[in-house]
Amino acid sequence: MAGRIRDEDIALVRERTSIADIISETVTLKSAGGGNLKGLCPYHDEKTPSFTVAPARNVYFCHGCGAGGDAIKFLMDAEHLTFVESVERLADRANIQLRYIEAGPAPVRPQQGQKQRLVAAHAAAAEFYAGQLGTAGARPAREFLAQRGFDRTAAQTYGCGFAPDAWDLLTKHLRQKGFTGQELVTAGLAREARSGSLIDRFRRRLLWPIKDLTGDVIGFGARKLFSDDDGPKYLNTPETPLYKKSHVLYGISQAKREIARQGRAVIVEGYTDVMACHLAGVPTAVATCGTAFGADHISVLRRLLMDTDAVAGEIIFTFDGDAAGQKAALRAFEDDQRFVGRTFIAISPDNMDPCELRLAKGDLAVRDLVARREPLVDFALRQVLNRYDLDTVDGRVEAMRRAAPLVAKLKDREKRPEYVRKLAGDLGMEIEPVQRAVLNAAAQQGTGQSRRGNGAGPPPSQRPVVEPVVDNPQSLVEREALKLALQVPVLAGPMFDALAAEVYLHPVHRVVRAAIEAAGGAAAATTGAVWIERVRDACGDLAAAALVGELAVEPLRLDTDPDPRYVSITLARLEWGSVTSRIRELKSKVQRVNPTANKDEYFALFGELLSLEQHARALREQAMGGL
Repeated sequence: MAGRIRDEDIALVRERTSIADIISETVTLKSAGGGNLKGLCPYHDEKTPSFTVAPARNVYFCHGCGAGGDAIKFLMDAEHLTFVESVERLADRANIQLRYIEAGPAPVRPQQGQKQRLVAAHAAAAEFYAGQLGTAGARPAREFLAQRGFDRTAAQTYGCGFAPDAWDLLTKHLRQKGFTGQELVTAGLAREARSGSLIDRFRRRLLWPIKDLTGDVIGFGARKLFSDDDGPKYLNTPETPLYKKSHVLYGISQAKREIARQGRAVIVEGYTDVMACHLAGVPTAVATCGTAFGADHISVLRRLLMDTDAVAGEIIFTFDGDAAGQKAALRAFEDDQRFVGRTFIAISPDNMDPCELRLAKGDLAVRDLVARREPLVDFALRQVLNRYDLDTVDGRVEAMRRAAPLVAKLKDREKRPEYVRKLAGDLGMEIEPVQRAVLNAAAQQGTGQSRRGNGAGPPPSQRPVVEPVVDNPQSLVEREALKLALQVPVLAGPMFDALAAEVYLHPVHRVVRAAIEAAGGAAAATTGAVWIERVRDACGDLAAAALVGELAVEPLRLDTDPDPRYVSITLARLEWGSVTSRIRELKSKVQRVNPTANKDEYFALFGELLSLEQHARALREQAMGGL
């Protein structure tokens, strides 16, 4: 089904979800008094619990790093899911059948019932294949793993399995469990034989289950083991409603937390390379599945890395040192511009992949490989220059022409002069002609690339529109927060309701905020005219009632559809303005109190000031998008 989830269904999911139950699966919570719970924040290192859960309001907030929201937002941050994926996960838990609104050419989504059936079929297949790995016929598969340094525990950890030497053993097994033939074909687990009967897609192969971000098995990668197998070396699940190879990264479900924590992703080439890296102490490794690393994979990693203007991570490519590996690295440099973060390359001096390196030289060698990474642009320039005879004038000029566009593509424009000097030195030429070549290349490339400050940022479609400076920026933020509650209450939800009217400094804005609370709050509302009228009717002020109508139709300060991240940033900015105003008042009061004559009052005010300043720093980080 295509389109977005109905607002009333999202509200029902929130209503039937206990945020304490959801968070307690990840964080150990203890009573903090007043009905609240506390634990150690999962988003930053701390020794004293500052992560607070308020079950009565169904929200959480960390006073240390500023992270906060409802159960949907927690799943988005903790499991790195999209808003829709989080709602669907919670709906499954609450046995709620979601309904979708058709929205033009939106991507096709499998029907809720179909998706659950296909996921269940894959889970049963993974269990079947894992059990087959211990059979006599799977000895070549076990030997393959052992020869690459993976013992039984490693095989179990990564769910390795074996497709037996039979035409339809899995098909019969799954049919006995109640799955239909059509479901098995749709899932890519079986296919039609020439006779018209169903046979297993994989046979006599070592298998790796491929999981999505949520940890559900959505496909398999199968490696040839026998010389008389005339199929390809690797055979993957075909395109299905669950499995889209251009979006899939093997190992992502196991690596996602470390990728987010370390701000680094290591891209390797195969399943065994992922296993070797993880076991060697590089838990951020992932690999593509039967396709080249591309734009959709970048989108997945940008979500995990929080690859934005405020936060820029590292992407490290590992490629073989042969010609194919060098070609892949240069292709990766073309994609480099899609990232805000820095991109690097790590190539073993012996041209071994991570699995071979671990087997030959141990875990430390794999960690050293990643540690010795070099900027991808340096590698790309070196590969270009190596093609030419730099001892000749023609060779140097042609090398300059080929290398200049690479320098012109650098996201961080402040680095360009340094690379111009470096390139001139490598070529043995004066700086001026190299500089002209780079400027000419930049002019030819145009100014279509989005930029941020000294570098590049996410595409304009992913950024808030930059507004002109106004006399009262706090008032603009207050208006934006109110617009979110009026226009998209299903998104604003508990995050909006958690901030009281006192954080609004403009008196009319404060009245509107109180009216929203009197109308039942954003968390219980759904988008539409009925909601707007309820808020308008709750206003005890004509100016506030008129403002509700104005804000209900005023465009948001965003050039795309709003999402929970934008809500979180807006509300952090709103609260930050209120907190900084309170800080100024406290500082003034502290200066007026005599610390000797009024010692208790002075230290009480000073303690509150320190606490508020810490809270303000956390809100500022959140307001910058650095959750």
